[in-house]
Amino acid sequence: MASNPSSLAGARVAGRPSVPVQRGVERTIHVLQGDFHVTDDDGVMLATILGSCVAACIRDPVAGVGGLNHFLLPDGGSDPGVVTMKYGVHAMELLINGILRDGGRRERLTAKLFGGARMAANLPDIGRRNAAFAEEFLRREGIRYEGGSLLGTSARRLQFWPVSGRIRQGRAADGAAQTIREIVPHVPESQSDVELF
Repeated sequence: MASNPSSLAGARVAGRPSVPVQRGVERTIHVLQGDFHVTDDDGVMLATILGSCVAACIRDPVAGVGGLNHFLLPDGGSDPGVVTMKYGVHAMELLINGILRDGGRRERLTAKLFGGARMAANLPDIGRRNAAFAEEFLRREGIRYEGGSLLGTSARRLQFWPVSGRIRQGRAADGAAQTIREIVPHVPESQSDVELF
């Protein structure tokens, strides 16, 4: 489900068929609030900006497919019958199902989580609720959680290359942008001789 399907060459979004692509040319796809995107194109970088919202970067490194979502709230609260991408439970299911539909296997999925900041001290801590929901969802679904960057008080800019697993994050502190830094993947001891990027 993306806001501009015509710009999604080579990617699969919410069940739409892929469009012919020119491989090797990097394209940026912006994932907005309440949105998600799945791709197997190594030239696609997914980008989003997060405050109290959370984004899950999920991929199957063997199949070379992955995606990112961006949700605003963990659930529908007093109206659990509401199904919309702004809620984490729906956003997570759609992202995972999209990856599985495009050749990923549930037992190989890995995930990193970002966002969940407390943006205003005088308001409820929605960011903490979003982060707790996402971590619990991954645990309950048996998806390997490899860390990321949750909580804090700063907005984040996130860049994710789903095929390679490369992630970069930039933070905004007191309105001043900080340098984007590379998020180095966790390498299990059994794979310590393999460099993951």
